[in-house]
Amino acid sequence: MDTPPFDVVIAGCGPTGAVLAAELRLHGVRVLVLERDTEPASFVRIVGLHMRSLELLAMRGLLDRLLEHGRKRPAAGFFAGIPKPVPPGLDSAHAYLLGIPQPVVVRLLEEHAVRLGAQVRHGCAVAGFEPDADGVTVELAGGERLRTRYLVGCDGARSTVRKLLGVGFPGEPSRTETLMGEMEVGVPPSELAGVGAPHRRFWIRPFGEGVYSVVVPAEGVADRATPPTLDEFKQQLRAIAGTDFGVHSPRWLSRFGDATRLAERYRAGRVLLAGDAAHIHPPTGGQGLNLGVQDAFNLGWKLAAQIRGRAPETLLDTYETERRPVAADVLDNTRAQMALSSAEPGAQAVRRLLTELMDIDDVNRHLTEKIAATALRYDFGEGPDLLGRRLPDIDVRDGRLYDRLRRGRGLLLDRTGLLTAAGWADRVDHLADPTAALDVPGLLLRPDGYVAWIGDDQADLAGHLARWFGTPSA
Repeated sequence: MDTPPFDVVIAGCGPTGAVLAAELRLHGVRVLVLERDTEPASFVRIVGLHMRSLELLAMRGLLDRLLEHGRKRPAAGFFAGIPKPVPPGLDSAHAYLLGIPQPVVVRLLEEHAVRLGAQVRHGCAVAGFEPDADGVTVELAGGERLRTRYLVGCDGARSTVRKLLGVGFPGEPSRTETLMGEMEVGVPPSELAGVGAPHRRFWIRPFGEGVYSVVVPAEGVADRATPPTLDEFKQQLRAIAGTDFGVHSPRWLSRFGDATRLAERYRAGRVLLAGDAAHIHPPTGGQGLNLGVQDAFNLGWKLAAQIRGRAPETLLDTYETERRPVAADVLDNTRAQMALSSAEPGAQAVRRLLTELMDIDDVNRHLTEKIAATALRYDFGEGPDLLGRRLPDIDVRDGRLYDRLRRGRGLLLDRTGLLTAAGWADRVDHLADPTAALDVPGLLLRPDGYVAWIGDDQADLAGHLARWFGTPSA
């Protein structure tokens, strides 16, 4: 059979799809990204990039570009909007939240993917596909058919790929709905001091340049594909606060519900799911975009290894076994946060108790790191606590660790000078550095920055190199 013109077709060029395309291109994979929309979103919604996402973007040399367009904010008040100071001991060079317009994030990540050689076609949507033993035939909405070795659905909560694949999406439908937007107000700022209560899904906060972020409960549950009107905002503001504050000139208006769903599986043969196509949850804590981007960093190098014939037999399966439990945990913590937003006496009693507990630094840090995904530990088997965790951006010889991960390869960080990854030099870099800021003799980092092995025994290292990077080269 003829070789397909593409190794991977990605449905959706949001942040997840763009990052995945770039990660695949680092390994020479032929990628086509299909984006349904012809133009970028007309509204400018601000999203927050949490610590782990910032670290991953720093590893690929992208963070400085994003910092030019965003605003750093304290890494605090993430969990259920409970106002607490930044906890001590956040072990990250990027211990802050980066607020940045979502269209800017999408544009910069897409430009990065294109710069690396990915093809992106706008105004193209997947209408169907037929997988077989050798690849996938993808049919576009206009009737065009494409051939690829793998298809990845990064096409959002209403994912066409997931639906056509027949993967279940169990969970809870929206039972409450909230209106959110950015607009100007017709009253002096002094009249807005203290307006609203985060635990009741209502607030008006200054955004800058005379624009305010407005959040208010909706009257019921509507189709999220239909944006609310300014009159709907005014009506709900009057119902909640007795006044509409003279809101006018909206930049954008949207609605979100508390639907919480998790795909039953992330892979069916040559078709995979990532981002919102695999999981949805309320935006409480601002984890959605971050979760999808981190899916892409986990999947990219594994799928590339599979395509290049270097993947151990079960490597691609670890994408689901690692990332699906992470999503399940995010769904649980957003459920908890939404429960704490209820005005019911019981929920408010629990909120007051948790507010007291968060005065304990360890509790505050635990919840902050949960939202920021820096406390995540994958199950790589028995070993030291660092095994399966991400490594912060430590000092190494001639610079910083993350600068050594730009190419998306593995890294053997060796303080003994006696270890080698010679058989895997085409996919694993070796840094012999006795001065590295570590308290272990050596460790093996995966391309996504997680510690896959710790020790000083060469034979043991060789086994772990084979586990994650396949058979050594001749």
